[in-house]
Amino acid sequence: MRDAEQTGAFELARRRYAAIGVDVDAAIQAVDALPISVHCWQGDDVGGFEDSGLALSGGIQVTGNHPGKARTPAELRADLDTAFALAPGEKRLSLHAIYGEFGGKKADRDALEPAHFKGWMDWAQERKLPLDFNATLFSHPLAADGYTLSHRDPKVRSFWVEHVRRARRVTAAMGKAQGKPSVHNTWIPDGAKDCPFDRCGYRARLIESLDAIFAEKLPATEIEDSLEGKLFGIGSESFVVGSHEFYLGYAVSRGKLVTLDMGHYHPTESVADKISSVLPFVPAVLLHVSRGVRWDSDHVVVMNDDLLDLARELVRSGAIERTRIGLDYFDGSINRVGAWAIGIRAARRALLVAFLEPRAAQLAAEAAGDGFAKLALLETERALPWGAVWDEYCSRAEVPVDASLASSVMAYERAILAQRS
Repeated sequence: MRDAEQTGAFELARRRYAAIGVDVDAAIQAVDALPISVHCWQGDDVGGFEDSGLALSGGIQVTGNHPGKARTPAELRADLDTAFALAPGEKRLSLHAIYGEFGGKKADRDALEPAHFKGWMDWAQERKLPLDFNATLFSHPLAADGYTLSHRDPKVRSFWVEHVRRARRVTAAMGKAQGKPSVHNTWIPDGAKDCPFDRCGYRARLIESLDAIFAEKLPATEIEDSLEGKLFGIGSESFVVGSHEFYLGYAVSRGKLVTLDMGHYHPTESVADKISSVLPFVPAVLLHVSRGVRWDSDHVVVMNDDLLDLARELVRSGAIERTRIGLDYFDGSINRVGAWAIGIRAARRALLVAFLEPRAAQLAAEAAGDGFAKLALLETERALPWGAVWDEYCSRAEVPVDASLASSVMAYERAILAQRS
């Protein structure tokens, strides 16, 4: 509920932004309508529901043992409902294949069916929540040596080809049920701790596997395919088969999307700068909004300079409709629902700041070659009270303002999460 102080702060912000040609109400409307695909795997430390007993693998590690981890689909969905209620804006949900509901029966990855995700689809339809999907090519005996789709053994490759084929069919079933395309993302852990002699061989086998997967044509109205590269991982420090350059070339030549993960590049690389370089050549870009810290790529998203640069580039490019925005991080050391809420809100807040830029004035200054006017506008923006606009947005969306977020999260922890331990 707004108080007089918040109302006054917003009216002042409205006038100050209007002075540089920015309509704050239009900015709020634009950012609210932009969907963010929230990742399910923050809620249970990338465990899933296969009940395989296998440890997390594939270069992925989750640290921490905060109480309240989701143990069942029902608990995970309840946690997601709570996190969604703490953040404004349109949302989607991204599922991994290991989050199917298998009814206590063994179903290996090459036997995946849309029926295993009926519970998720029913739940999502009740909430008018679009779903996205990811094949899971880690935490499995046939991925234990670090290779899947590029494996030397054709039987192992065949298993994983069939898994991704089935994951794409699940994705298409989701897209058909929701009446809009579901995005399927493919990431594989394939790589080596030390440099292999035959890099070309691994990449040739990966091309062969991908071509076999995509030979099955599924309706574009139901599925969008994206491919995610990485610079290095735990156990693949020296060589990653599916690098950014590899997937960029494959996507351009096959008309697929490219996934740009903010934590999958060298720390000095700008993912924001890649947007305008990649978009002219691919149908669309899938963004995984993450936060890299030193060698680890999946920290809880906060509104830092990297995130602001990315959000501004998305809006400045004028091609935001050709981007698919998703979150990708996991932290078991803090309240997991709070981690979701912080990340969703940080991504949305950065996008609001981007929509509050005086885009028309900046384009005019640059077209006129007036570098001083461009810098002056940038400096003016930095001093404007975007926080008051964010508080107003949260109030309109009936979610907590920042000052109330922690108390809302802790109330859920005391009532629900603490009981699970």
